[in-house]
Amino acid sequence: MYKNKSILAVIPARGGSKGIPRKNIIKINGKPLIQYTIDAAKGSKYLDRIIVSTEDVEIANIAAECGAEVPFLRPKELATDETRTIDVLLDTIKKLRFLGYEYDYIVLLQPTQPLRESFHIDEAIEKIVDAKAESLISVSEVKEHPILMKIIDENNETKSLLGCSSDVRRQDFQKVYKVNGAIYINKINNNFNENTSLNDNKLAYIMDKKYDLDIDEPEDLELFKLKIMQINNTI
Repeated sequence: MYKNKSILAVIPARGGSKGIPRKNIIKINGKPLIQYTIDAAKGSKYLDRIIVSTEDVEIANIAAECGAEVPFLRPKELATDETRTIDVLLDTIKKLRFLGYEYDYIVLLQPTQPLRESFHIDEAIEKIVDAKAESLISVSEVKEHPILMKIIDENNETKSLLGCSSDVRRQDFQKVYKVNGAIYINKINNNFNENTSLNDNKLAYIMDKKYDLDIDEPEDLELFKLKIMQINNTI
């Protein structure tokens, strides 16, 4: 809880994954991938409850061993490649309401973004509550400026992605950021519904890019190990 606002964390972790089979529980440095996110959530000063949403019994058991709650299994129809994350969150809120639990904010923590730490979660919570904002999203600065990005048309010719001239000095470029997927926070009210686009959350929480990593392909696992060493050496 922060400033009398109750805060629910949800970690979605389905059993199916194509790039890396059983990705959410694959062991890295002796820990299941999902444990890195659970540990970060457990270290938060403000999260009132940490729930893992999964349809998979093995993942549920591992999540519980790591200290998260799995009060119910997710319906299998909400665990497909086409399932939207917003529907998973709404399903969790609905079931908790049925059990008599209400929360002011929901924090989405994806286990495939394992480098986010407890202080990131707490800073993001402080930011959205203090700003009295409806939604927040974590972002990281990127070097590759979109003004230099091109698309290739049917004639194999390049065209500006932004549709504008790239004749701008690099030092004049405005900073640009990408959604890094580490933290999403939304106020639970009537505006948080099936039409909500989480990637369009408004308030920005800027994270150092050294914490930016999405585990999607096998090579990302080795990069994760390397980044862990780099972060530990700078603390």
